[in-house]
Amino acid sequence: MSKNGKLILGVAIIIAAILLIVSNRKGGDNGGAMNNARDINVGVILPLTGDAAAYGEPALKIFNIAVQEINDAGGVNGRKLKLVVQDGMCGAAGAVNAANKLIDVEKVKVIIGGFCSSESLAVVPLAEKAKVAMYNPGSSSPALTGKSKFFMRNYPSDAAQGQGLWNYAARAGKKNVGVLVEQTDYALGVSRVFEAAAQAGGATVTHEEFAKDGTDFRSQLTKLRAANVDALLISVQTPASGERVVKQLKDLGWKPSLLLSDAFVSDTAILENNKDILEGAVFMTFGGDVTNAKAASMISKYKVTNNGAEPAFVDSYALTEYDIVYMLADALKAVGEDGEKVASYAQSFKDWDGASGKVTIGADGDRQNASFVTKMIMGGKASVMQ
Repeated sequence: MSKNGKLILGVAIIIAAILLIVSNRKGGDNGGAMNNARDINVGVILPLTGDAAAYGEPALKIFNIAVQEINDAGGVNGRKLKLVVQDGMCGAAGAVNAANKLIDVEKVKVIIGGFCSSESLAVVPLAEKAKVAMYNPGSSSPALTGKSKFFMRNYPSDAAQGQGLWNYAARAGKKNVGVLVEQTDYALGVSRVFEAAAQAGGATVTHEEFAKDGTDFRSQLTKLRAANVDALLISVQTPASGERVVKQLKDLGWKPSLLLSDAFVSDTAILENNKDILEGAVFMTFGGDVTNAKAASMISKYKVTNNGAEPAFVDSYALTEYDIVYMLADALKAVGEDGEKVASYAQSFKDWDGASGKVTIGADGDRQNASFVTKMIMGGKASVMQ
């Protein structure tokens, strides 16, 4: 190549580099104005296989409704949200694998999820190390309270549920209580609070556990029956696990006074199908007002795309799942695609108006202004206790 040719080539390379730098500066994150040239990848970790898919599949449908609405309205500072979904399998190992793919391969700066508490507890250290924000609509283990500045949730902690169940048992005069708990972080979180409160209240507690997704509880139930407990808390991860326990209670011919974790009763068909053994059972749940405008709109759209069916967990998880996408979008609009800034922005939510009601996030990452209500099962239906 001649000297003139080399000179021309060199000048061309320099001009191309300058143009690239200028283009990047115009499209970069500048005080919250984000690059319009690409979508914003939002990582999602949900249980999509196994019993807990009963939570993950409807959650993903609701996320998609919210994302479509946001994108149709102009997106986030002109950019569209794009969900990058991984199966957390409702456990630590699956969630870690999912998070590593999202963080290391997809390079996401924000994650919605996990759903199961075991997923979230396992992912928090990875997100913190990578400075990835976690916005969570369902993990309720008390162990997540204040776990990391990178984690927030708009579903309340189960500390209130465990304490409330004991408060009910104490008012009913229960002094010898049994606990059958599935070995998952959520189920154990409820039982630990309940047991601590019961022991502080002078009650005797007989504790039995079974492995995640277990199928044979006869040994544990026999021990609990032999302890002559006057109330039995069944704390399980999924409705399917709860129904398996109920079947073996029937097989044993034992009908104790039952207290249930809210996961047990999140499938209303189980109440109807087992109304004999569940008659009089008591549980506590977080519930939103499905008649407010945002909730009603989401439910209506869900029905259109799902053959008229309502969302599962319509007055609880469905509402927080819908809200979490909008909360994340608000954070991205305000501070840009920066995981640390998005995480810190969570504390800006004060009486944020959502489908699940007014949402305030505290310094510990927890929803502050939510409470559980006590319900009793009668005739296969759950009703708020007066």
